[in-house]
Amino acid sequence: MTTLTFLLYLTAALAYLWYFAGRSRAVGLLATSALGAAILAHTFAIGMLTMELGHPPLVGTAGAVFAFVWLLAVAYLYVEVSSQEHAMGVFIAPLLVALQAIPTFGAEPVERPPVLDSPFFAVHVSAMLVAYAGFAIAAVVSITYILLFKEIKAKHLGLFYARLPSLQKLDQMNALAVGAGWIFLTIGVVVGGIWLVTAHEALPQDPRVRAMASFDPKILIACVSWVIYTFQLLARRTLGWSGRRAAWLSAAGFALVLVNFLPIGFYVTEGHRFD
Repeated sequence: MTTLTFLLYLTAALAYLWYFAGRSRAVGLLATSALGAAILAHTFAIGMLTMELGHPPLVGTAGAVFAFVWLLAVAYLYVEVSSQEHAMGVFIAPLLVALQAIPTFGAEPVERPPVLDSPFFAVHVSAMLVAYAGFAIAAVVSITYILLFKEIKAKHLGLFYARLPSLQKLDQMNALAVGAGWIFLTIGVVVGGIWLVTAHEALPQDPRVRAMASFDPKILIACVSWVIYTFQLLARRTLGWSGRRAAWLSAAGFALVLVNFLPIGFYVTEGHRFD
């Protein structure tokens, strides 16, 4: 089922590329339909894995990526249907394909060890993934903002000017996505801290709990990410940092999120590695 989901995301990505090149309304509807089909298949796959494992597939980096792709796809589809703008899909869909390749061709979601058998864990991971989905949309919107701004500044109105929303709309989308992501990131960090305290009291000898309690780079980078996005929100309100400055901050923040999510999650952290 994961392979079918991957192929449907790939189909959607190709359809969005076709739409971006030709701006055909029929192709745009085809791309949206392909993304919707991928989400349905993904939802079914999550349901099957939940029944097989006895819990949602959130354990391990591969499981988190699997859930994150679904959340990002749903969030983007909502944005697209609400705005009736298909052009952003050419930037989102390839990211979905690249990330979905990890659980499809690499590691798979695994069973939950006793240390994770806590409602705090489910809330922590879910909140963090929703936050990352918001930041991903903000980053993609920001990249398109920068591309469109450069085209307008050069007075060469071509590919991006004809296909992307206005700079003002892109800036508004960035602000909304970052704001939503920050709320869930805050929840995820706070609940994660509560879960870590309870886990350390219940299983003080568990090596992963001890690794998280002493020093875990994943926790550190998550806190740094929270500082970056908090600064971005405050700077927008107090310093007037909108437009390009906000776009660069969103892109940099999500780059840090991706580093924390994938390389750190797979190869560096000891406390958060449950594969």
